[in-house]
This record gives sequence, structure tokens and C-alpha cells, in this order.
Amino acid sequence: MDLFEKIVALAKRRGFVYPTSEIYGGISNSYDYGPAGTELLRNIKNIWWKEFINDRDDMVGLDTQIILRPETWVASGHVGGFSDPMVEDLKNHKRYRADHLIEKIITTGDKSVEEMSVDEMNDFIKANKIKSPDGNSLSEIKSFNLLFETSIGAVSGEKSTVYLRGETAQGIFTNFKQVLDSSRVKLPFGIGNIGKSFRNEITTGQFIFRTLEFEQAETEYFFDPENSKWEEIFDGFKDSMFKFVTETLGVSKENLKWRRHSDKERSFYSKDTYDLDYKFPFGWKELWGIAYRTDYDLKQQMDHSGKSLEYVDPISGRKFIPHVIEPAVGINRIFLMLLADAYSEDPSDDSGQVRIVLKLNPKIAPYKVAVFPLLANKPELLEKAQSVYKTLKKNMVVTWDARGNIGKRYFAQDEIGTPWCVTIDFQTLEDNTVTIRDRDSGKQERMLVDKLPQYFQNELI
Repeated sequence: MDLFEKIVALAKRRGFVYPTSEIYGGISNSYDYGPAGTELLRNIKNIWWKEFINDRDDMVGLDTQIILRPETWVASGHVGGFSDPMVEDLKNHKRYRADHLIEKIITTGDKSVEEMSVDEMNDFIKANKIKSPDGNSLSEIKSFNLLFETSIGAVSGEKSTVYLRGETAQGIFTNFKQVLDSSRVKLPFGIGNIGKSFRNEITTGQFIFRTLEFEQAETEYFFDPENSKWEEIFDGFKDSMFKFVTETLGVSKENLKWRRHSDKERSFYSKDTYDLDYKFPFGWKELWGIAYRTDYDLKQQMDHSGKSLEYVDPISGRKFIPHVIEPAVGINRIFLMLLADAYSEDPSDDSGQVRIVLKLNPKIAPYKVAVFPLLANKPELLEKAQSVYKTLKKNMVVTWDARGNIGKRYFAQDEIGTPWCVTIDFQTLEDNTVTIRDRDSGKQERMLVDKLPQYFQNELI
């Protein structure tokens, strides 16, 4: 079993990620998050929001709707140009991303698939006789629009076509004027948004890396190009992004690299675009992107709506459309990166069993502490353990486990990534001390119950 398969198995076994609607056979590219996964997702979002919104004086936040007026997506270019290159297996009619099939066989010296036009991809497929994963011939490439189309209205025939949003950014642009009018923000400033987005993905088999429904954390940072150097803002965000991943989340620097988009790959309105790539078990893939999008987005929404989205300089009175730099990350990709980066296997003990440990940063671990009674059939131990559990639960997310033997409980919590386990035993009843076990080292120490809250709070600072 390779690392990717191990991570997928652990995610289901320990309640991080489940296949959605599994009792009915599931849905491609769709997953639910279990108890541990929900806590980890919440921690990622909260810590991102704190670092990029709350801790900065030049940032405010929004929470925008999933369904926007359809004109929004016409203006943004999503209706006409938000598509992937799709090929179809001519025998069984399964669909695949053409660029992903090419990427699997591309060699050193070949042009990067990101730089290929549709015609060039077609030629490459023919020249290299690329087949479908089932070994069948492929169709010519077609454009496959990623927007999910739906409708609103109660009466058939009177329903209006709308779209599930393909990104959270457009809700920021359409609210730009309202943020200006309702708050005291002045350029340069940013607006952040976390929320669900939807894309009708063709690709399958990459677990939660690419799904139909996913969560984005995006920032649009607005500035006056005459008074601010975009390069400084851009580099500042790159530094903050890298610091967040390596220092705040604790991810290994060796598994990260920046990749600059080529002129051909970059959107026509962007002056510069970089991806922060992570070495996932299935290869180097985009984790977080940042682009200098000039004034394109505000201008498009302004032109299509007929409403002014100009900024008025409070000193000079000059009217202009601000430029914007956009860092955008998928929360689910951060989630998968953390599972991959934290996964470790310690050498087997005398029993021959390998100890699997998720060495997550304690600040983002789903549960900070697990509380155990040494024996579940002793009322006095259960009562004391419940007392400790309730005390600690007032200040942090704590889990309880009284199943099986103590070794199996440690084993389970190591796989979940719980940093500390607290065991209440018979000595606790005598001197009010408990055993604290450290996840990474396995070392144990005794401590007074009264000192536990402060001890853990100090460790989590």
C-alpha cells in the first residue's frame, strides 16, 4: 500500500473523511467530513481567518452567497470561458481531462502541458498515441464548462437559470462598493471570504484534492497603482503565505516550491501569477495561487452592471478603478496536505505492530487532549476521569475514550493526531495526579490535576 492509499484508509478509519452517500454507492469526487475531519477543517479556517483577516488592520471579511445573479458569471468570464479540455473514451464514453492524460507521459524537453493550446494537446495525443485509462481511443478535445447550472422559481416554465458559484472572489467584487460605503476602509485594503464553491469536475481518483464541492479562502487586496508598488504587495503576500504554511501549520519546507506561470499559461488580464505547489503523494500540485489581476474584475462587473465601482481618493478627489492582488487557497487542499505531511510510521514494537502517528501541529489538531480512565469497569475511576474531562473541555476541544485496553486507545489517538493523552488511574485517587503521555515521543509524566488546564494552555500558545 503506497502513502496515498494509507492516507485515504486512515482518513476513513479515524473519522476524517467519508465517501458521501456511501450507502447508495457514493458520488464521484464527493466526500463528507467526519467528527475528526470537521474539527480539523474548522481549525484550518479559524487560524487562516485570524492570521489573514483579524490580525491585520488593513483587512475586513465577508460571507457571500453561493447563488449570485447570473450576470455576475457572464461578467467574470465564467459562463463563456470557464472550461477544461475534455476527451471521451470512444468505446465506453467515459470522460477525462486531456491535460491530465498528457501530464502522465510528458518527458523532459517536452513543452509543459500548461503552455499547450487545445490544438497542440490534440497533436500531442495523436503523436504519442495516448489511450484512455481503459486502453481505448480518444475523441478530439472539447471544452467542458465547469459551472454548475441550476434554476430558481416555483413554476415550471417561469424558472430562471442561475449558477452555483465557481469561486468565492466574485462576491467580493460585487460587494466592493457596499464595503466602501458601510465601513471606513481606505486604500490599500483587502477583503477576505471563506466559503463553498462548486465545479463540475471531470477528474476522479485524487481523493479530496479535486472535488465537485470544496471550500475556498480568498483575499482580494485593492490598491492604487499610482501610489503603491504592486511588486511589494505581491511579495509581501507570498512571504505571508509561505510563513503560514511552514510556521503556523508546521509543514516541511522541503515539500513546497513556488512555480511562476508562463506568459502563455497566465490569464490575459494578469500581470503575474505564482502557485505555491506542495509535493502530494501523487506529485507536485497547486496548493495556493496568487495573481496580480489589475483592474479587470471590478471593471468587468462595473461594465456589465452599469454601476460605478470606482474609488474616490479622499485627499485628491481622483476617481479610478483600484487594482487587485488575489491570493486564493483551497481549504480542502490544505487539509489533504496536512494529512500527507503529518503522516509517519514509527518502527514496530515487540508486538510487530507499526505505530502510525499524525504529527499535526497541536494548534490545528482535531482534539487537543484525550482523557481515559485506566479501567472502564471501575466507577471511582470513571467518576474522576469524567471530572477531569469536563474541566479541560471548558477551554479546549477534548475527546473521551473508555473502550478497550489503554494501548489500543493510545494507538487510536496517535492516528487521529491528538497531542496528549491523560490517564486517570488508581494513584490519581490517592494523590490527585494523572499520567500525561506525549504523542510524538511517547514519554509519560505525572502531574497534578489542578495544573492541567494551565499546562495545556501554555503548550498551545
